[in-house]
Amino acid sequence: MKKLSLLAVLLCAAFAHSAAQELQFKPYGFLRSYFAYDSRVSSAGTGDLYYYMPLDENIVDGTDLNAASSFRFTALTSRLGLDILGYEIDGYKFSGKFEGDFYAGLSGSTGTAQFRLRQAFVTVSKNGRSWKVGQAWHPMAADLPDIFSLESGAPFGPFSRTPLVQFDWKAGKAVTLTAAAIWQMQYTSTGPNGASADYIKYGCTPEIYAGISLKSESGSILKVGADVLSIKPRQVASNTLVSDRLTTWNAFVYGSANAGGLDLKSKITYANDGSHFNMVGGYGVRAEDGKNWEYTATRNLSGWLSAAYRKCGRWVPQMMLGYTKLFGTPESLATVDGGLKYWFKNNADSIDSMFRVQPELMYNLGKLGLGAEYMLTGVMYGDKSDRIVADGNLHMVLNHRVQLLFKYNF
Repeated sequence: MKKLSLLAVLLCAAFAHSAAQELQFKPYGFLRSYFAYDSRVSSAGTGDLYYYMPLDENIVDGTDLNAASSFRFTALTSRLGLDILGYEIDGYKFSGKFEGDFYAGLSGSTGTAQFRLRQAFVTVSKNGRSWKVGQAWHPMAADLPDIFSLESGAPFGPFSRTPLVQFDWKAGKAVTLTAAAIWQMQYTSTGPNGASADYIKYGCTPEIYAGISLKSESGSILKVGADVLSIKPRQVASNTLVSDRLTTWNAFVYGSANAGGLDLKSKITYANDGSHFNMVGGYGVRAEDGKNWEYTATRNLSGWLSAAYRKCGRWVPQMMLGYTKLFGTPESLATVDGGLKYWFKNNADSIDSMFRVQPELMYNLGKLGLGAEYMLTGVMYGDKSDRIVADGNLHMVLNHRVQLLFKYNF
């Protein structure tokens, strides 16, 4: 009984201390339903709502078997979050965020959606310096275009939420410096065993990011950043430990501005591999050294531009343009065990370039949002080569997506 009484006293004291600091819990979220039609079989995730690209032609007896249309309707991306604010000690301000949605549990577009983690992190700040620890947006993916579709500009720009330790230093009124050590969980590198966090796990090295952000008095923003990632695609071969390792780097430039109610945003990314960003990329074996493999990664230059006009009352017209150019690997792949060894996300190993044109119209009635979108995605496919890029016989494949949104915010 004495132990129970002591526990009750401690709990009351903790509650009183929290109340004295006015700890605030702010729930938020939305109920969101998508209705989507595609004119062609495509590569897509999250119940086929997270759109990547149309698949290449599959001609059998003169018929393209991938020229089949499809439709889906689901509310699985509905979201629930909680912001925790108000705690301070010795000048240090603490805040936290927990956020999830109902993505998990699906096999393709079939299954019962389960609640899964999106973000969960704590921020500690003092005197213009702040630490963020937990799972949050990757600093190269944090700035997204003004569109309502689920993929938010991917694969024309990085898309990833990751476990990280991030440090931000406001070096002046207009300058913020950022450094981060980053891990992988949901958005992972591709490799011999498919997409997996094991490659960074056995690499024992976090992804390292550094960047700078400049903000003008008018609110315009310019960001520049780069990262380095080192992974081990294999640990064992023929019952022997191997020293395989792939080290890549990625860089981006982002800018945003507002002019007379027109919000403009743009991002350009140069990626080596880039599969952990949900971008188009991969890598392959360029040489053998005994049982060890040496790797070479694909390269691509991708960019998007978005515009949203916010002076039409409840109506908000918006658009995104995206383009990706693939350069393949700088070296030809080696023949290993009688063939080429390479790994590529979305099976996109014979692409020269791709584009997207995506106009949308939103109608906002208080907390209710209604949206209509037309998305045209074109991919220039060609013959496979030993550099994981299209080589000859180039031909354009198009998909027309029409998507509707019904969303209630709270």
